Amino acid sequence: MFDLNEIRKNIDATDREIIKLLERRIGFSKEVAAHKKDVGKKVYDAEREKQKLTSVEKLVEKDENAADIRKVFEQIMLDSRKIQYRELEKNGMSMLDPYDTFEDVPRTGVKVVYQGVEGAYAYIAMKRFFTGDIKAFNTATWREALEHLMNDEADYAVLPLENSTAGSVTEVYDLLNEFPVYIVAEEFVEIEHALLALPGAGMDDINKVYSHAQALFQCAGFLEEHKGWEQISTPNTAASAKKVSEDGDKSCAAIASTEAGELYGLNVLKERINDVSGNTTRFVIVSKERRFLKDAKKVSVIFETPNETGTLYNLLSPIVYNDLNMMKIESRPLRSKKWDSRFFVEFEGNLSDPGVRYALRGMYEEAKSMRLLGNY
Repeated sequence: MFDLNEIRKNIDATDREIIKLLERRIGFSKEVAAHKKDVGKKVYDAEREKQKLTSVEKLVEKDENAADIRKVFEQIMLDSRKIQYRELEKNGMSMLDPYDTFEDVPRTGVKVVYQGVEGAYAYIAMKRFFTGDIKAFNTATWREALEHLMNDEADYAVLPLENSTAGSVTEVYDLLNEFPVYIVAEEFVEIEHALLALPGAGMDDINKVYSHAQALFQCAGFLEEHKGWEQISTPNTAASAKKVSEDGDKSCAAIASTEAGELYGLNVLKERINDVSGNTTRFVIVSKERRFLKDAKKVSVIFETPNETGTLYNLLSPIVYNDLNMMKIESRPLRSKKWDSRFFVEFEGNLSDPGVRYALRGMYEEAKSMRLLGNY
């Protein structure tokens, strides 16, 4: 019969031996980092690690233990790499490109571009963030907004990144990877749809309603109560308000923001008709300048990784290892290679924080490609 207390004593004794050996190994990892610093060699050597793991398995006496011990050594080597990344960063061997800082994003005297028309939620986000006198103009597409930014026709662009109910705006994620731009701030706008109509029009007059397809979906419960109304999709919610205003037809209504209604001279027939309250869209303020807020709290990166076992885990583990809180991960397929992926990751931190720099160092070395997207 097994004596559990005796077994635990044996485990404790074994653990003490393991701890001594691990501390010794950490010392060797630091020596390896010093050597690689002197010769300029990369920390991650995939072929060397494969050879090491193969040799480890051959040393195992019982075949049934080989896979488990291999996993332990995979983690030991992963931690060894993180120690080396930390040592290199401490000794000034950073892989992070230079960047400038500022106290705050200028809120006045700048040129700002947004997608949509006046009164759209992007327009509202812009007006709430840039509170002073600015030169603002709009485009039909998000791509055009970024093209204006790259051509120095605008200092900042306002783009939607995600909605709390509809999810991520995947096209914008792809554009942020395509264009060499940086997120410098964000603005949250609560989406509160209203039913808008011409002055003098009432609910009984309406037989046609215009709005963006997503807004019509978000107001499905309200529209279900008015099954006789024809629903017509428009490029965005503010465009529907503009159309109703210009057409002058009292039988038509628009679903848009109350701000859009005021802008286009429409009356509010009913407020807050969206099914889910608290529906919020996150907009990002984008610049072509690599300049970030001095007291920024959030880091965004883009990286690519092949579809191989453990690669994503290895790339995300520096975030956990350095006690950073990952807030978001978004996956996008790579058109250039089937089944490979690009990931957008956000985690808490400032580029001046040692832990952030240690984590970025590890991610830069092990990613197929990687770019800092912002610190805001």
